[in-house]
Amino acid sequence: MEIKPNKNYTLITFTICLGSSLVPLMGSSLNLALPHLNHELGLNAVSSGWVQTIYLLSTAIFQIPCARLGDMFGRKKIFIMGVCIFLLSALLCGFSTSGITLISYRFLMGIGSAMMFGSSIAILTASVPAEIRGKILGINTAVVYFSLAAGPLLGGLLTQHIGWHSIFFTAAFISLLVIAGAFLFIKEDWKSQQSQTFDFWGSLLYAAGLSTLIYGFSGLPHWHGFAIIAGGSGLLYLFSLYEKKQIQPVFNIHLFLENRVFRMSSLSALINYSATFAIAFMMSLYLQYIRGLSPQDAGLVLIMQSVVQALVSLKSGSLSDRKSPVFLATLGMGIIFVSLVGFCFLTETTSFIFIGFIFIMLGFGFGIFSSPNMNIIMGSVNKQNYSMASATTGTMRLTGQAFSMGIAMMAISVTVGSVELTPDIHTGLMKAVRITFIACSLLCLLGVYTSSVRNR
Repeated sequence: MEIKPNKNYTLITFTICLGSSLVPLMGSSLNLALPHLNHELGLNAVSSGWVQTIYLLSTAIFQIPCARLGDMFGRKKIFIMGVCIFLLSALLCGFSTSGITLISYRFLMGIGSAMMFGSSIAILTASVPAEIRGKILGINTAVVYFSLAAGPLLGGLLTQHIGWHSIFFTAAFISLLVIAGAFLFIKEDWKSQQSQTFDFWGSLLYAAGLSTLIYGFSGLPHWHGFAIIAGGSGLLYLFSLYEKKQIQPVFNIHLFLENRVFRMSSLSALINYSATFAIAFMMSLYLQYIRGLSPQDAGLVLIMQSVVQALVSLKSGSLSDRKSPVFLATLGMGIIFVSLVGFCFLTETTSFIFIGFIFIMLGFGFGIFSSPNMNIIMGSVNKQNYSMASATTGTMRLTGQAFSMGIAMMAISVTVGSVELTPDIHTGLMKAVRITFIACSLLCLLGVYTSSVRNR
């Protein structure tokens, strides 16, 4: 039976959106606090990178197994457990006194995030009629983008006036509000009525394959990076063969084999994040090391994209309920491609007006693509597979982000090498920026194709 929009439905949306804001808000805030955190905990460049990477890895490998647990025991239960783990790990991170403990607690935080994200979109999708699904998913996407935009400002204020610990304590407080909202407003649990078993060996193969694959990205362009990626790909292939034979698999591989819309839409999401996640990283280096902007001024340039994304996502989500979401998503991917081509022509004297225009256009493309693509994915499966579809999208996002950073780091390694980043190496860094954007442009062009043919 469909749930009609009412007051309780509005409060469910608010609760899920508040939970969705946690990770992007804290992640973008923490980026600004890393110099202070590194100094206080004595972290070197490699350890500092693992503060972010370990969380990305943990969330990616646990998302699909946690979605399966949601189907077995109830999505509401898994969502609340995930927020509780996130709250606990945020408090532990805030009280960390060494790099090892902080990295360990960030791994735990990733498990909490996987439980949240593996069920949150599924709860939203199951709670609303199909005719307004795009609107609600658009609101949720807009909240994520607004959180990304607000993160640097919040992180700068908290770090400067209170300290980096306060970022984690703020995340813990927001988590407490989400837990209260989940208990008060989410009444249904949406679990399978059939007797089910958990696919332990499939989950183990999946975790080993995906973690090996993502770890290999960090080793590019060295030969061992490619070897590790090949090993991870082999483990994932074995995982797919194993899952095809299971009666109750941790991941329904037939969703990919038999559902073309789901397969191509998920692939489009993977390509989108692979082609775009490194943009903020490379443009931050470009603006500060090549153009000489302060971190605050560079942040003001970068924030334009997130603000436009959030505003456009609100409209595109609703529009995808009335117009073809395939057309909208493909149009968005095409605009992103044009924007990336524009970045390929950056020089050391490019006008900031031109850069700002490209960022606005990029945010516009992101906003048009994201909500309709999510609407297509969630609408292409039945209710029993909502959790799986939601978790698959999250895994595509995280894997794409890792691959995108692998492209950027490979470009820097080839052109600059393993040296300290300073303004003196601006020539080599400029080459790295161009190589990264050329590679991302070609990837995005492939994404335009996969997005356009998903219904054929």
